[in-house]
Amino acid sequence: MTLSLSGFSRMTSLLSRWLRFRSIDPSWSELNLPETANIVLVLDNNALSDRLALHLLCRKGAIGSVDASPATSGHMPRHVMLHQLKRSFLRSPQNRPSPHFEAFLENIEHHQGDVPVMVVPVAFFWGRRPGREARGLWGLMTADHWPLSGRLRRLTTLLFNGHHIDVRFGTPYDVKALLNAPAPSASHARRRVVRLLRHQFQQLRQQVLGPDLSHRRTLVRSLLMTPSVRQAISAQAEESGAELPHVEKQAQRYAREIASHTSPQTLWLLYQLLGRLWNRLYDGVKVHGLSRVRELAGTHELIYVPCHRSHIDYLLLSYVMYHHGLTTPQVAAGRNLNMPVIGSILRKGGAFFVRRSFKGNALYGAVFNEYLHQLIRRGYPVEYFIEGGRSRTGRTLPPRLGMLAMTLDSFLRKDSSRPMAFVPIYIGYEKVLESGAYQRELTTGHKKKESPFDVLKVFKRLREPYGQVHVNIGAPLRLDDWLNQHFPDPVRTDHHWRKQAVAALGEDLATRINAAATLNGVNLVALALLGTSHMAIEEDLLARQLTLLNALQAHAPATPEMRCAEGTPSEWINHAIDLGMIARCDQTLGPVIVVAEGRAPLLTWYRNNVLHLFARPALLAFAFRHRRQLTLDEIDDLVGTMWPALDNEFFLEETDDREESQTLLQAMTALGLLKATDRGWERGATDDNEQLHWLGAMILPTLERGFLLVSLLLRSPSGTYTAQALEQQSQALAERLTLLQGLNAPEYFDKRLFSGLLDTLIEGEWIHMTDDDTIVVSKALDDALRQRRRLFDAPLRRRLHHLLAQPEAQESD
Repeated sequence: MTLSLSGFSRMTSLLSRWLRFRSIDPSWSELNLPETANIVLVLDNNALSDRLALHLLCRKGAIGSVDASPATSGHMPRHVMLHQLKRSFLRSPQNRPSPHFEAFLENIEHHQGDVPVMVVPVAFFWGRRPGREARGLWGLMTADHWPLSGRLRRLTTLLFNGHHIDVRFGTPYDVKALLNAPAPSASHARRRVVRLLRHQFQQLRQQVLGPDLSHRRTLVRSLLMTPSVRQAISAQAEESGAELPHVEKQAQRYAREIASHTSPQTLWLLYQLLGRLWNRLYDGVKVHGLSRVRELAGTHELIYVPCHRSHIDYLLLSYVMYHHGLTTPQVAAGRNLNMPVIGSILRKGGAFFVRRSFKGNALYGAVFNEYLHQLIRRGYPVEYFIEGGRSRTGRTLPPRLGMLAMTLDSFLRKDSSRPMAFVPIYIGYEKVLESGAYQRELTTGHKKKESPFDVLKVFKRLREPYGQVHVNIGAPLRLDDWLNQHFPDPVRTDHHWRKQAVAALGEDLATRINAAATLNGVNLVALALLGTSHMAIEEDLLARQLTLLNALQAHAPATPEMRCAEGTPSEWINHAIDLGMIARCDQTLGPVIVVAEGRAPLLTWYRNNVLHLFARPALLAFAFRHRRQLTLDEIDDLVGTMWPALDNEFFLEETDDREESQTLLQAMTALGLLKATDRGWERGATDDNEQLHWLGAMILPTLERGFLLVSLLLRSPSGTYTAQALEQQSQALAERLTLLQGLNAPEYFDKRLFSGLLDTLIEGEWIHMTDDDTIVVSKALDDALRQRRRLFDAPLRRRLHHLLAQPEAQESD
């Protein structure tokens, strides 16, 4: 359809009040186009709606000074179409090469000059609806292959989705340079330009819409025909003696139980509803580092691996991706969420369901494994939580490796032409929706079973404040590069390499998630307040400590990806009071801040979200607790062997420990906590000494756990304990210690922490396991324990020794 310049202007004016651009990425300035270049915008085809949208985009000034009105004279057009839609009454619309684009390239060849001609691909996405099989009369009428559907579909799209247009610019090319590059002939050079631009449009579509959606029945049917599933069906029939059709129906039931049924209409509806819900619940959802995803989307198979703090995580990441014009992922959800009504909504929003264990059910495992592979092979972004379940302690949990193993297997099958990248994501809440449930679980140790009626309770909480949510994208892990670095081809001949690779991959991803942690006011208040003796502190001292903690990360960030808290200490304190975490007690001599009644266990959860960022400076601060002055060598001798235990427990990236210590000591000196001397460093003034003491108190539980486990191991002859018995005994002692100290912190005696300590001792060759699973201790461990005793004050040492003597007395009885 051809319109004159005046016709374009009138139609654009008519539609300007209706059309809305939801997102434009990248911005025009980010393309960094030469100021002297001739700019030519390239559309994929000659659809009138896209040309009108382009004209309006230019009128709004979103494309600099470029004018995309139809050219009226001259050889240099303002925009061109790569393809031309050919329609007829009896044939489907065909995307054919545009003669106008061929003419444009020929003009460039014949009018050589010094001024570059930059072609910029621009794509418009109306309503974010990927292609899928047409079903029903309306689906048939609006499908791309229906002869009458082209203009009808465009008109319908313009009317219903005019408020939701996503604009994407591709990579600009200097078309003169491309045409002048070596090629067998001029026609070959022109075809190369067309291929490059066509590839650009394919990538833009993949980035925003993802692959075409197969209907669920089609996917299930194709899944059951794959060789791996057929083999599992035959094996199950042979093993159980059941008839083959019966086992096939069982496999089909498994596939239906697992498979998502993504609906663009449901995604749009959820986007609208969740947008209103977030605005009601939260003060805002802040997203950082999304450019890392945009760089990979369209060129990589993306696997999103966020931390798991709340059920909101399932919905939040999909909402963020949809809002920013990226393909929403297929999300692995626990089978416990496949409840009536809720499960159906989640399934249509892109959730697929997984059982907690495949043990003893090879057929289910084969069906699920193949389903995950089909998702990845077809180009769907996938999201799952490597921790398995939600963290009840607030820490990043040790990875559960099943999904990672299946993902690695899928990658190694090499069915996809695109590389794979994992995207670690940290999600930080100032208050989680499940805060009440977590508080009960932390207090009682019992987890309540999910129920569809739990959703109704959300409406009761809509008037409660929940603060802000931060979504921070960590450093992506490109699997090809990672494998070549850690497990090159010669290593992969060892049959143990896959198991080792999965474990290393899980640890690396957990470390990258932690590296992207974002501080907020509630985290800082929890860190500072729980570090005091009685969980109470003068408000002015609390404000000083909050300033110190945030400034410490600003001076010496724990990781390049972490983010400091925004705001001021007074704002953080008032905000934590509004959220019901702490209380202000007004006194004659000044206000005192205390933990709100019953909130101490919950505050440990928020503290643990970011405790790993302060583990290293806290250990250094603790070293000065009973030593006024230390040199770098003395510090290294006192705490140097503890760095691996910290790295293991808190999923910290390995560093040069001595260099890291020096960097942190300099930062603590700059903040007044320490004073540099000719012999090293010494504690600061009295007030600063108190701040240093509170900082060191953060790491005390970790040191106590290590002291208990190693002392328990050394008080008996080598070879006495098995790993399981030692973990259980250490856990029991730690639980008793919390009761004696009046603490309510179940995470203090988490069995997984003691298991991690044992792994660290094995890796450091302090101990080794015998064939009968007993522990043999090296002499160096006893020497190291004597050295570390100096870190603890005398009363604490006596308390720990008294605690350790009690099991011994019980055994002698």
